[in-house]
Amino acid sequence: MRISELSRRSGVSIPTIKYYLRDGLLPAGRPTAANQAEYDEDHVRRLRLIRSLIGVRGLSVSATRDVLAAVDEQQGDMHLLLGLVLGALPVERSGRPPRRDDAAEPAGAGAAAGDAAQDVAALTAEMGWKTSPNPPAAQVVAETLETMRALGVDYDWRSLVPYAELADRAARLDLDQLRDAGDPLQQAERAVLLTVLLEPALLALRRLAQEHHSALRFGNG
Repeated sequence: MRISELSRRSGVSIPTIKYYLRDGLLPAGRPTAANQAEYDEDHVRRLRLIRSLIGVRGLSVSATRDVLAAVDEQQGDMHLLLGLVLGALPVERSGRPPRRDDAAEPAGAGAAAGDAAQDVAALTAEMGWKTSPNPPAAQVVAETLETMRALGVDYDWRSLVPYAELADRAARLDLDQLRDAGDPLQQAERAVLLTVLLEPALLALRRLAQEHHSALRFGNG
């Protein structure tokens, strides 16, 4: 396809496509004339992934380049690929993810000593979850527990188990929705969209459900 068709199919403007080509985010097309080239479905899929990383996840062009370099190396490993595009795994400047043999350690392993970090490790052990060492999500949980305790709220990992069970079910639903996208880049793009775009809606649904059950329990008809 010509670059105009590539733009229409991917939803990315022609000037932006040319910028990505110059900056190395998008591979060059097959030359057909001095200033013309043809592109294929691989370019469409890669552009859509770039669009989701920059426009939805909010990564910089430089960070997106690093993620894509790692993705290119890991297309045979869907687990690592998802970890890279969703930010569960850090990407070194070389474009390489952490060693795979670290991926079976429980969340919180090697974290700074503290009740909250220990709680996160206990929670993930209770759930049987295997994650990379010190993932950003585990740090968010630990910091939240620390804040709640500082405010005098008696909350530990056991209180989070019912929520973790709900999160486990939600994660299964997320991954089930990747099955229709057979290509790894399509799966990666859909994973970013489902994770980032759905999070505000999931929080809003919780608020709606709270209002409903509050009306049932405390409302006056």
